[in-house]
Amino acid sequence: MYYVDCGSLYDGTGSELLREARIVVEDGRVNEVGPAEDVAEPDGAARIDHSDETVLPGLIDAHLHLWGMRSMEPFVSVTESNRPALKAARASMDCRALLDAGFTTVRDVGSDVALGLRDAIAEGEIPGPRIYTSGRAFSQTAGHGDRHYLPKRWLDTDDDPSVVDGPTECRKGARRRIRQGADLIKLSTTGGVLSEKDEPHQSQFTDDEISAFTEEAHRVDMPVAAHAQGASGIKNALRNGVDTIEHGIYLDEEAVSLLKETDAVLVPTLSIVDRICEHGADHGLPDWGLEKAARVRDAHLESIRWAYEEGISIAAGTDFLGPDLVPHGENAMELEIFVEDVGMDPEDALYAATGGAAATVPDDDVGTLSAGDRADFVAVNGDPLADVSLLRSSIDAVYLGGELADP
Repeated sequence: MYYVDCGSLYDGTGSELLREARIVVEDGRVNEVGPAEDVAEPDGAARIDHSDETVLPGLIDAHLHLWGMRSMEPFVSVTESNRPALKAARASMDCRALLDAGFTTVRDVGSDVALGLRDAIAEGEIPGPRIYTSGRAFSQTAGHGDRHYLPKRWLDTDDDPSVVDGPTECRKGARRRIRQGADLIKLSTTGGVLSEKDEPHQSQFTDDEISAFTEEAHRVDMPVAAHAQGASGIKNALRNGVDTIEHGIYLDEEAVSLLKETDAVLVPTLSIVDRICEHGADHGLPDWGLEKAARVRDAHLESIRWAYEEGISIAAGTDFLGPDLVPHGENAMELEIFVEDVGMDPEDALYAATGGAAATVPDDDVGTLSAGDRADFVAVNGDPLADVSLLRSSIDAVYLGGELADP
């Protein structure tokens, strides 16, 4: 057991900053928390001094990919697809970078190595954040996850297909992920920016196909995430039980109403679009990806501003992959975009990366610092509610399950 004296404490629940606070940690969990004058120093417990810093829950990136990618060029990902050991080794370094950056929980929504990384971190074999992963994400033929730029015969050797068609294949695919031990199901209900032959506004998967995924997942209390950029695909996903909407580029009034009605969480991933538009041409991205990113950028920001004004639940996620253009470790830039470009209050942006993002994962003991929660927290030099960029520059210490992460 030990206790932490905090100059200021943000507990991730949406409450105001608490000055001169104390956290008591026992067996990797928060035992007691509150004003220092109300929380006694436990007899014989060690004291950790963060009395000159702001303490807050470990940050959560609710949408990323632990692929171990180091290039944005489409054909590189293909040539490395049969080298899982290389990708896992690289992704383990990304996990270290995420933890160093204050991210103690991440939600991976599409990777073929994240299941192993999750288990290795849980076993203490490698350092990294808590991982919740979908394993490989699902797409229809000619959908966002289908590699349109390759001949189909090159892709017909997969013994665990992620390109599925019809309710039966979708249902069986969901059951495969359940068997593999995934934490959630991910599917694409629209086209996308980084897929060649489809468009963000085009809907994908039928109602019967989407409901096959959600029925199987919800049967075992597993959440479902949908890559959904256009309004029609967003609405199809929500009507058929999807729990989180990823991206949400083109919202309309009905989509906003459904987000409210279903209490779904919106994960905007503005960071990747920003990076593609500003620097993508220097990193091997194809012209069709650059053109689509430029075309959706303003509409994306407008949709997220609207969602925020309407009180939609928003979680922070970057869609970062690992290459220099979108490196893990820089993930807190999403909060800067929330504040500077969306117009969020800093408190709401911080909530989107703590308690708000926690709503996207199956467990209810991360993202906040209340009694009984996992003792995942960070100490920051300065006040991130006054300057959210401090979360990228001034993380002083990171604790995962009550243990100080090695610098």
